[in-house]
Amino acid sequence: METSNYGVMRSTAFRFIQQYNPFQAVSAAPLAMFRILFGAVMAGGVVRFMILGWIEEQYIKPKVHFAYWGFEWVPRVHDWLQAVSGGVSIYVVFGVMLLSALGVMLGAWYRFSAVAYFLTFTFVELIDKTYYLNHYYFVSVVALLLCFVPANCLCSVDCGRKTVQEQAMAPRWMIDVLKLQLAFVYVYAGLAKLHPEWILNAMPLRIWLPANDTVPIIGYFFREEWVAYLFSWAGMIYDTTIVGFLLYPNTRIIAFLAVIVFHTLTGILFQIGVFPVVMIALTPIYFSEQFHKRCIHALSKALPLLNQPATTSLENVTVQFPRKTLVIWLLTLHCLVQILVPWRCLLYEGNMFWTEEGYRFGWRVMLMEKAGTATLYVRDTASGREGAVNNREFLNIHQEKQMAMQPDMILQFAHILRDHYAAKGVIEPAVRAEVYVTLNARPSRLYLDSSVNLAREHETFAQKTWVLPLETSTNADSTARWGK
Repeated sequence: METSNYGVMRSTAFRFIQQYNPFQAVSAAPLAMFRILFGAVMAGGVVRFMILGWIEEQYIKPKVHFAYWGFEWVPRVHDWLQAVSGGVSIYVVFGVMLLSALGVMLGAWYRFSAVAYFLTFTFVELIDKTYYLNHYYFVSVVALLLCFVPANCLCSVDCGRKTVQEQAMAPRWMIDVLKLQLAFVYVYAGLAKLHPEWILNAMPLRIWLPANDTVPIIGYFFREEWVAYLFSWAGMIYDTTIVGFLLYPNTRIIAFLAVIVFHTLTGILFQIGVFPVVMIALTPIYFSEQFHKRCIHALSKALPLLNQPATTSLENVTVQFPRKTLVIWLLTLHCLVQILVPWRCLLYEGNMFWTEEGYRFGWRVMLMEKAGTATLYVRDTASGREGAVNNREFLNIHQEKQMAMQPDMILQFAHILRDHYAAKGVIEPAVRAEVYVTLNARPSRLYLDSSVNLAREHETFAQKTWVLPLETSTNADSTARWGK
């Protein structure tokens, strides 16, 4: 019987793949709703960023910025613009970002708005990797996808202005690529939790949950160790299965309620910004066409600014999709990048938590508690004189915290110090670092080879041999090279 059921499932899957047509005309309502919700949440995020004063704190006050490898020109452009504009350029960038997010939401001058939002948001994200978050990367990817789909073809200001022909149908791939992008986030987040540190030791939830024991009603239970294990396993199961439950109509409503509960709870317990709101708002892309049609009609009536969709007769219009071959190649390339990039950590030896090589852009969320202290020393090679650096002369609190536990940022800071002191007359400055790091409640231990002159090391994709291996004194320390 089990073999028979497996055969039916396998044949159904093969039949779906064989019959799937990415250019099949489907309702454009899910695409329009996704555009509206994405734009609304992004506009709210920009306003929140402004109100909290993070523009000045993160992009004006810092003396230096930690650039992404290959994008070193971005902070240089930012600094140049700030100098030329008298310090107002970053406010202009955020102003354009806010207006373009509203333009995406309303479908107003949509193509320009989508491109402007992608460029401004990604530019700000690339200024300093100190503030890297998975959902920032997710927003950039989704914003890029929206640049290539006509999400303003329905219920938009552009339709009302007659600058865009209203179109109730869209090729299936435009909706499916957004569903797939959300699936990447969930599935990889679940896979990242399939390692002993998370499922066998409940780390780092055994550290974090007791710190939230003052939460009303449920806070008392966070002191119990079994609750950390319950949350660890529940989080892993949720991430790995939620997409399947959202795709299946009979479980979709329950699955969406689980999405709301899960992200609301994580948003209350942990400081993860607007990520819970983003995931809740965009998950309805999995809902039926009829659901989105009802939402579109309700929105267009409530907001007269948006064009009232025409009659359903538009759905009988045959839609032509040019450049099919190019679309298929681009979609394939996008999917390959999203599938392969998270696995690049397998190219590196050592514990992924410890070295963080291959960590970013892999949808690894909240999988470790790590902290470090870093003291860097600069030596004049001519005189041999050496002195310790006061990190706060160059970095803000958050920059120092992140730098002290990430090898690539330590290396960048060493290069910043090298260039700074060379300009002050120090002869061929040599820079070494004494760094001690604690990982998931382990005792603090030496992180780098403190005899290495980091001023002569270069940032590449190769293994950083000067990062000392994590000692494997227990089974918990010998976890897979996966996750943060």
